[in-house]
Amino acid sequence: MTNNHTVWNGRVEKEWVDYNGHMNDAAYAVVFSRALDALLESAGLTARFIEQEQYTVFTLETHLLYLAEAHQDQPIAVSAVILDQDAKRLHLWFEMQNDQNEAIATSEQMAMGMDQSAGRPAPFPKTLQQGFAGVPVLSPENWPAKAGRSIGIKRK
Repeated sequence: MTNNHTVWNGRVEKEWVDYNGHMNDAAYAVVFSRALDALLESAGLTARFIEQEQYTVFTLETHLLYLAEAHQDQPIAVSAVILDQDAKRLHLWFEMQNDQNEAIATSEQMAMGMDQSAGRPAPFPKTLQQGFAGVPVLSPENWPAKAGRSIGIKRK
């Protein structure tokens, strides 16, 4: 990824390794979920903020690509960039790297701000807008090649 903004670091946990001897597909989703939580918390979406403001962020959609295996205890890191945003949505790109800085998985996500008291989508409060300003934003011509893809069987 061109703009490395690391939001999560860890190791492949024993519980994440499946019968094939490598990280299970569901564990990749767990790591990307933790990475989103870390990004949001660093932007100001703390438990206290959620309680006081009655405001949170929901994930609307995610698209995972599995590029390589990860093994027990292997160090992994997740970086993030913003592909697009509006008043209440973030289109995010996460990339998981192994200890050789090779991309082993990606997660493209759409997240939306929610007013919990109204039970409806709502614009990001200023605190979060300011927090998101620290996350690199890629212009469409600089998006990763795999961003924006749809899933399907290619027919010739």
